[in-house]
Amino acid sequence: MAYYVLIDDGGARGVRFGCNDSLAGVRRSSAVPAEPLQSAMTALLDGSAEPAPGLYNALSASSLTFLSGTFDGNTVTVYLSGALRPGGVCDIPRVEAQLTQTAVTSAGASRADIYVNGVGLAQALSLK
Repeated sequence: MAYYVLIDDGGARGVRFGCNDSLAGVRRSSAVPAEPLQSAMTALLDGSAEPAPGLYNALSASSLTFLSGTFDGNTVTVYLSGALRPGGVCDIPRVEAQLTQTAVTSAGASRADIYVNGVGLAQALSLK
């Protein structure tokens, strides 16, 4: 399951966040079905694939690669490399929500720690 954005949906069809957007989960097929975290993150980061009509991927301009991930029973930790390229101020909470919700759901975790090039996601996004 990878999560995408319903722009200006106001929570009507998903979880409301950020700039009055909603998150919606989409089941995507992957070449690595035995590893749910890797499969979900790889599907989300594949900017070449359109998620579904009406859904927006705030990560589509970024060139991120899933390196690894761990789950300790509560927190999923994800390591990514590459370049984050949000398309504007509203894309910052979209990127954060998409990555976090996809990681948490795929691992069955209650929280996620995401690192891009060794830097925490919040810090990586603040540099944009």
